[in-house]
Amino acid sequence: MHRISNAVRLLLLLIALSAFPAGAAPLQAQWEFRLLPGDAQGAAHPGLQQWRAATVPGSVHTDLLAHELIRDPYVGAPEAELQWIGLADWEYRARFDVDAASLAKAHAELRFDGVDTYAEVTLNGKPLLRADNAHRTWRARVEGRLRAKGNELQIVFRSPIRTLLPGVQAMPHRIAGNYPSPYGDEPKDAMVGNFARKPAYHFGWDWGPRYVTAGVWRGVDLQAWDAHRLTDLAVRTDALDAEKAKLAVVLQVEQDAVAAPIAVDVEVRDPDGRSVARVQRTVELKPGRNSVDVPVELAKPRRWWPVGHGAQDRYTVQARLDGSADAVLAREQRIGLRTVELRREQDDKGGQGFAFVINGVPIFAKGANVIPFDAFPARVDAARLRQVLVAARDANMNMLRNWGGGYYEDDAFFDIADELGLLVWQDFMFGGGMQPGYDPAFRASVVAEARDNVRRLRHHPSIVLWCGNNEEETAWKDWGHGRDLKSADPAFAAKVWQGYVDLFGNDLRQVVSEDGLGVPYWSSSPSNDLDEKANDSTRGDKHYWQVWGNPALPVQAYLRETPRFMSEYGLQAWPAVATVDQIATRAEQRIDSPVIRAHQKFMAGEGNTRLLHYIELGYGTPKDFEDFVYLSQVMQADGIALAALHHRASRPYTMGSLYWQLNDVWPGASWSSVDYFGRWKALHYAARRFFAPVAVAALRDEGSTRVRLINDGAALDARWRLRVMDVEGKVLRRREQAMTLTAAGVTDIGTYADAELLAGADPARTVAVFELLQDGKVTARQVVGFVEAKDQVLPRQQLTSALAIDGDHYRLRLHSAALARAAWIDFGALDVQVEDNLLDLLPGETRDIAVRGPVDLAALREALKVKTLNDR
Repeated sequence: MHRISNAVRLLLLLIALSAFPAGAAPLQAQWEFRLLPGDAQGAAHPGLQQWRAATVPGSVHTDLLAHELIRDPYVGAPEAELQWIGLADWEYRARFDVDAASLAKAHAELRFDGVDTYAEVTLNGKPLLRADNAHRTWRARVEGRLRAKGNELQIVFRSPIRTLLPGVQAMPHRIAGNYPSPYGDEPKDAMVGNFARKPAYHFGWDWGPRYVTAGVWRGVDLQAWDAHRLTDLAVRTDALDAEKAKLAVVLQVEQDAVAAPIAVDVEVRDPDGRSVARVQRTVELKPGRNSVDVPVELAKPRRWWPVGHGAQDRYTVQARLDGSADAVLAREQRIGLRTVELRREQDDKGGQGFAFVINGVPIFAKGANVIPFDAFPARVDAARLRQVLVAARDANMNMLRNWGGGYYEDDAFFDIADELGLLVWQDFMFGGGMQPGYDPAFRASVVAEARDNVRRLRHHPSIVLWCGNNEEETAWKDWGHGRDLKSADPAFAAKVWQGYVDLFGNDLRQVVSEDGLGVPYWSSSPSNDLDEKANDSTRGDKHYWQVWGNPALPVQAYLRETPRFMSEYGLQAWPAVATVDQIATRAEQRIDSPVIRAHQKFMAGEGNTRLLHYIELGYGTPKDFEDFVYLSQVMQADGIALAALHHRASRPYTMGSLYWQLNDVWPGASWSSVDYFGRWKALHYAARRFFAPVAVAALRDEGSTRVRLINDGAALDARWRLRVMDVEGKVLRRREQAMTLTAAGVTDIGTYADAELLAGADPARTVAVFELLQDGKVTARQVVGFVEAKDQVLPRQQLTSALAIDGDHYRLRLHSAALARAAWIDFGALDVQVEDNLLDLLPGETRDIAVRGPVDLAALREALKVKTLNDR
């Protein structure tokens, strides 16, 4: 199901090699692991104290799985039986040699890019460092401590739960946590996750499992040098427009105890690889750390733009010291030239805008939130990142929000985002609840973490916002976290809140100001950046969960909530049955089966009742589990389309729509549009239409339909068309008109009452079809019904299908004699890509759909199923 093959291990190694900076060499070591001798878990799990081969980067869970010592954590319902792993202490060791050239250098350093989390590190039997933050980079000087043969690095990992629990239980009043464990490994009234600087989702979330990991989750490298080394290269944009770029190449150079002059050579190559600037100078270095600024000017710069607004041109900047090819004396960085502003203009009603402005151009943000791609981060390779980010681009997204309860992604994620033109809203890694910001040591660790990651990632043009946390301010102000603590202990509550302001209002803001190269900072999502009200539709960004969450309003409520920027909203759906087959047998595929409940994390496993509620509101009661999956996806797609089109049609008051969520951490029910295995749900196909550069927003609510035409680009001439027809195809009313669509804006067509459109026709057998035509072709369409889908009288299935070879792909031809709603094309587990899906076919309409994949025609024909709402 999800075994780690040798090929995957090799790919992970290659990713690790590519992630190291210039001058760093991945530690060539043989790694082993074991349960720490004497650990309390040893009695229940005998034999684990012996050394076994380990994979680094990795985690204890994946190492145990590789040796078949545990069941696959994703298949069936093994979660409860695996919680002991997070309660245990583990030991890793690495044996390695060091080449003569490295040993001869005056200085040497071991660097750990990811240690999860409470770890004691020794080298050749002597203490090296103690780690307590999985998000930090840990460095230790090792000159004089290395030998040519047989070095031994040992790391003891302490259980985060056992490490933190005594202190949390000793608190007279506790700060709010996130999701209590249902497994007994941690008391429900003493959650430790908020106190640990490790990925919060490892303690469980409402879309993923609880696996409290330990291990070396990112690479370890060894660097050796003599008098000096180049430790960092950053490019600051001092001025940029279409005519000129004024840049400063900022180098960080570490010099040993003797001052010395060095030659600095900086070269800039354009996106085509041609040298367009070169600066050489001699700089006097003082002992210790030195910052060297090298000014560079470029004429007619090629700026980096978000997708849909221009090219994603990137320059390469290279710096060398002493003209040397030695890796420790050289750095190279790809950059994109762009300006970024978070524009917050006051309006005449006391509100305040929230718009991203790139190179002076306001951008309507279209996209989704990103969560971790796996419970075990080292299993995520660049190919999986690319698959999902390309899917986002192909669905006409231009922004992703990296949510704060996971980890800071590898550079590979941002390299791909840079290439694809996807803007990134980057949270710092705080997922919810409240943090002990009142603790100076905790704050200092977070500041070090923030500097490590801002400096590592700041050259990526895709990053356009650093955000302090996810939902901590609104939880304190709106969910009762602050009220409850103030009631119990007012003095402690004031201390906790002041710690919050110090950390998120001051510390992280200062890090971004000093090291973020001009990218704006925002203290929390949702918020108005520490203004009085946290989750406000008139100011700042908004999370809206009254649909789906409490009080579970119907999806039409989306149309009555108009924010300045919607950064979270969502509806759940199950992934395809082919994905469910990977985790549950067909006999287990029932809404209430233990395995299905185990993969439904919302409401502690009761989330299918909420999902069924929304399905039955609009579509009726599912016939079986397969119908439940299908209807959940149709409901999710229709509801999110309603919200996203409303947001887009409210431009420029609203300037962003990011639904929750893009991807999955494991196979199960969630709010995602792309599942764990990369399969597109119906929502993702719908997103390609509702996020298209040109779209029709025909939004019906309370007996009337407001029609607006959306255009992201330059003004364009088109025609819009209205047809009111019955389900058999008889046109009852028709209107067509030439229009010039507003540039980067919305053209309001008008509002139509049901009575006006129907003119006495049966609402259950009638639809209104709103379309936009360019050069005689329909480029956008919306079919509006006058009753809920469950109440529509649709002809029984009259859809026909035919598959044929068409050049380098297959062509699926669909034809419907009558109106066919929500046609879903399914090839089961076959590895194929379908050009379009979740289709409404008008009476008499034929659609040709390209199908691509390494499958023969006979297998395609055998696997093909097309399901519609007409079948029900």
